[in-house]
Amino acid sequence: MAKKPAQNPVEVSGNVMFYENPEPLNKEKHGKFGVTQISKPFEFMAKQHFIPLTAQEFGAAAASFPVVFAGDEKNPIAIMGIRQQENLFVNDGQFAHDFYMPAFARRYPFVLANDSGNERFVVCVDTKAECVTSKKPERPFFDGDNASDFTNEAFQFLQNFERDRQSTQVMVDRFKELDLFEMKDMHFQGQNADGSPAERQKIAEYFAITDEKLRGLDDKTLKELNDNGMLAAAHAHMISLGNWQRLVNMTLRRAADEQA
Repeated sequence: MAKKPAQNPVEVSGNVMFYENPEPLNKEKHGKFGVTQISKPFEFMAKQHFIPLTAQEFGAAAASFPVVFAGDEKNPIAIMGIRQQENLFVNDGQFAHDFYMPAFARRYPFVLANDSGNERFVVCVDTKAECVTSKKPERPFFDGDNASDFTNEAFQFLQNFERDRQSTQVMVDRFKELDLFEMKDMHFQGQNADGSPAERQKIAEYFAITDEKLRGLDDKTLKELNDNGMLAAAHAHMISLGNWQRLVNMTLRRAADEQA
């Protein structure tokens, strides 16, 4: 949201989940743009069965979904569905109010993008988002020549999110150094129509931190993790794994409704 134009043209790089056409926000191009309330505000995440999380969200997210670490990079994610392209917490474009919504989704349609030419981040907006419009928006991006209060608040949110994202990477790197991750999988066994047990199916494979690994750490390391909040995040992650059964139950109910 700098008031001075960049010395060099903005060169945004990188692709981000949800965003179809993120553009660097500027007065010349987006002076009449803003966002307007729509009937299905969270339809953009309806087919995404997992969403990235920051460490600062583990405590809140642990009450709603399994919080796991995925891939070789051990990226923390919230599992929000066990079938591909199905988010169990989005129904008809509405998010279930009783559950936590990750900051990754709450920031939409704004996002910070890497301006590789100028070695900085710039604020972008997805101009293809359904809520973004140039026809009398309810919350405009600009107020005269300056960014609106709405845009400034969004910018502050993005700054906080980027700070949390970076500290989350520090935590993951430390967990890797301490060799705390173990590969885990989740299986489900339902019933056939005649009541007999169905074939056991693997529905997920992920990395997790185990209590056994934590108990193997020395007192100095445990104090370090406790003092910097990483131990609390690890415990929240482990507690969250009890939510796998919730996802199974929700999936079965939705499948039953589909067949009704």
